[in-house]
Order: sequence, then C-alpha cells, then structure tokens
Amino acid sequence: MSNSTFKSWYQSGSPWVWLNAGAVSISLIAVIGLVLLIAVRGLSHFWPADIMSVEYNEPGLEPTVLIGERVDHEIVPAERVPSDYQLKEGQISVERYLLKIGNRDQFGLDFRWVNKDWMGEVSYPEDILAIERREWGHFYGYLLSVQQQGETVADGDQAWPEFQQRLERSNNLVAEIKYIEKIEIGKINQALESLRLDERRLELDNVPQDNAAYAEIEAAKAVQNEKYGELQTRLNDLNQALVRDQVVMQMSNGDEVIIPMSKIVDVVKPNDMNRFEKLQHYFHEVWKFVSGEPREANTEGGIFPAIFGTVMMVLIMSVIVTPFGVIAAIYLKEYAKQGFITRTIRIAVNNLAGVPSIVYGVFGLGFFVYFLGGNIDEIFFQAKLPSPTFGQPGLMWASLTLAILTVPVVIVATEEGLSRIPRAMREGSLALGATKAETLWRTVIPMAAPAMMTGLILAVARAAGEVAPLMMVGVVKLAPALAVDSVAPYLHLDRQFMHLGFHIYDVGFQSPNVEAARPLVYATAFLLLLIIVVLNLTAISIRNRLRENFKASDN
Repeated sequence: MSNSTFKSWYQSGSPWVWLNAGAVSISLIAVIGLVLLIAVRGLSHFWPADIMSVEYNEPGLEPTVLIGERVDHEIVPAERVPSDYQLKEGQISVERYLLKIGNRDQFGLDFRWVNKDWMGEVSYPEDILAIERREWGHFYGYLLSVQQQGETVADGDQAWPEFQQRLERSNNLVAEIKYIEKIEIGKINQALESLRLDERRLELDNVPQDNAAYAEIEAAKAVQNEKYGELQTRLNDLNQALVRDQVVMQMSNGDEVIIPMSKIVDVVKPNDMNRFEKLQHYFHEVWKFVSGEPREANTEGGIFPAIFGTVMMVLIMSVIVTPFGVIAAIYLKEYAKQGFITRTIRIAVNNLAGVPSIVYGVFGLGFFVYFLGGNIDEIFFQAKLPSPTFGQPGLMWASLTLAILTVPVVIVATEEGLSRIPRAMREGSLALGATKAETLWRTVIPMAAPAMMTGLILAVARAAGEVAPLMMVGVVKLAPALAVDSVAPYLHLDRQFMHLGFHIYDVGFQSPNVEAARPLVYATAFLLLLIIVVLNLTAISIRNRLRENFKASDN
C-alpha cells in the first residue's frame, strides 16, 4: 500500500470504524465469557457426580480406602511439593485431585487433596449412597439396615426401598412441624404482641386497671395461649413420631454410623443412576436451590429469601425513584429558568453519580434509620418502645437509600429524552390552544417515556448489584421471615431482609467452609445476573413498545 493510499484510507475514518467494532466485539466476548464461566461453575454443582472408591497408600501410614466425589484437579510443580514427598526419577510435577469425602462430623473435614501417585485401584460401586443432611453436609457410605426405635426392620436388598419410603414420611413430618412453628405459632405470637401493645397503650393513656378493656385483653390472651398449648401438644406428638426411624451406614473406613431419619433431606445412588435419572435429579436440585431456605450458615440449602428480598427491594426502589427522578428532570428542563443555579444543580446531580455507595449507606443510616425512623417510632409506635419499629434498618430504608443512589441516572436520562423532542412539537401544541401542562402531559412526557425507561433500566441494574450501602440500612445474613406474609398489614417494610449480593459476599468471604461454599457463590452470582437480565428485558420490552407508539411523532 502506497503512502498516498494509506493516508487517504486513514483520513476516510475507516480505521476508527474498525477500531470501534473491534472494541465492541472484545467487550461482548468478555461479557459472554464471564457469564458462561459463572454459569458452568455454578450450575455444574447440582449434577449428581459419580462417587469413587479408591485405595490410598500414603507413605508412612496404613493403607486406607477413600470414597467421595472428584471436584477438582491440578498439576503441582515438583518444587511446591513437601520435601518428604518421594519423587520418581525425572519427575517434574505431581498430579493431585480434590475429593469431597463428606462425613465432616466423623472425619473433621469434608474435602481432601489426594496425590495420584499414591492412589491405587479406583472403582465406582453402585451401592454407595450420597446423603444430604440438615447438618454437617453430605454423608457418603454404604447402607446396612433401616431401624425403627432401635430395632432393625430391613437390611440387605430390602433396606433401600424401605429407606426411601420412610424418608418420605420423615420429610412430610418435618414440613408439617415447620409449618406449625413458622406459620401457626407465628400468627399466635403476632396476636400476643398486638395484645401486649394494646395493653401498653392503655397504660400510656393512664386508663385505670379496673377498666373493662384490660379484662378483654386478658381474655384474648387466654384464647391465644390455649391455641398455643394445643399446637405445642401437636408438636410434641409430631417430634416423637419424627425420631422413630434411623439408618445404619458404613463409612469408607469400615466404621458404622447411625443417622436419624429426621436429619436427612435427600438420598441418591449416583453410581446407579442413568443419564435421564441424573437429569431429573439435576433439575430437582436446581429447584431446591431456587425455592429452598439456607442452612449451615448459608453454605447449604436454597436462596429463596435472598431472591425474594432482592426483587422486592428493586421493585420498591423503582416505584420511588421513577416519579421522583422524572419530576425533577421535567422541572429542570421545562420550568426552571436556565442559568447559573440550574447549571449548578445539574453539575451536582452528575457528581452524585460518582459518590461512593458506602457514603449513601452512611447517609441512609443516619437520616432514614436514626432520624426519620426514630421520630416515626416516637410518634406512631410509642407503645412498642424501646424496641424500634422503623428506627432500625429495614426494607423501606434500604429501598429509599438506593432510590437516592440511583436518582441521578433517572434525572440525566429523562433530561436527555426531553431534549430530543423537537421544539416545534411544543410550539404546535401551544398554537392549537393547549396549555403548557397539557402539552407536557399529553405530548412531551409520552414521547420522552422511552428515555425514562432507559433511566429506569440503568437504575435497576445499579441497585440490584449494590451491597455496601445495604449492609447498613437493612440487609442481614439470615432473615427470620419474609417481608410479605399472611399477617396484617401483609407487607412489612420495617423488616430486615436477605439480598443476593450480600449473600455472595457472606458465603464467599465469611464462610468457614470455603470449598463447600465456592460453587454456591458461582450459582448465586449467576442467579443474580439472571434476575438483573430479566428485570432489564422487561423494562426494555416496555420501552420498545412505547418507542413504537410514538415513532411516527418522533419522525
């Protein structure tokens, strides 16, 4: 290529087009690659992996048999292995596997690195069981027998079907106990608390103790206590029925262990399952993860409370931030006199977007929780003091804090949308006799709606991923109840809640069992991405419909 040809090609702008296209392509590949990495690492955790049985001959120790899932593999340079490791002549690396051996209550750890050089024969016996327990993680072993109150009722080939049948009965009892404890007793506790507050209000109003209202409250308390007594009796019967069955298991070292059926959530024989059965179990595990409640310091179980809290907070934040941001943008663009003060306000709004999110958390804690919430408690919930109602972190304060954090995005996007509407549209409407308010409401705002939706999309994406401010204004590691239930007023904005972003931080960095928590971090991160994508796609769909409706006017 001659110099003149290259110069003309450079001056034509084509290099910048290719450069921009390349940058966009690299960005897309990076995003898709990141999402795929998170998805593969997270979703593969639920596949029922085969369980190996391997003879392990560690030098200086008695040969043992290990059983477990192979979860990782690495090749370590010879320089990194301990000095007492006997390398073969010419060996420059050591291959080793990470096995999930389970049985943490028996072995003290449920993951173990094993060197390939010390591994003997590997087999995959079909009768190895993987038991998901309510505590202490998974248990791997061989089923010996099923017991009822200490007496063997099935062993050998009859033990497995008897185990499955009795486990279903046990899980039904656990579900019934949980429903009584959480729902029915929860309602009684709410009613008793309400009666206590009624009594306290009477005391604050200096109502004499011989007033009939006190007697009515005592009578209502007696009714609730009677209901509680009946439920407690029923709970005792269910708990006695629950402890009836046990299974006897044999571990890899030959020791026998008795596991109460009440401690077992699920059981499978992964080595005896075909592809279709594994696929069924895979989707069953994914559903349990999405719809279940967390266990074992969030390292086991599901994340439904975190999903619910995240979606709930984002929806409330959207309801607050949209009208507030849109009204502010309309005032700045349509009504405010353009000058130094308006420019200063715009600069301030733009700079707000760059304020660290933790600062918003401090502001929310100081203004919303301590000041606003404390005063609301003093005025409306005096009977409940000194226990705070709104004077503590909760869902409402978290939503308001994030609304303030994201309002600059909505204001800027709405102002840009208003700027794109031709001046002739406004003048034409006014010339036809419409007032300025009618022009705004019927012409300008509908045409700027796609831009408003764009601002909302950006706000949702920002709010759903924020964690730092939420740690101060409402999010907790484990919330005892959801913000919505069957007890009036049904939506409890004062309650603390769980959040997917904080869940990722907690499981990833605060968990005592790092290896067990790692796949859950990936799975939760993928789910958070999925929720953000769904919320954004919904907003984009609405924006596109609005854009189509006003496309002709826009042209």
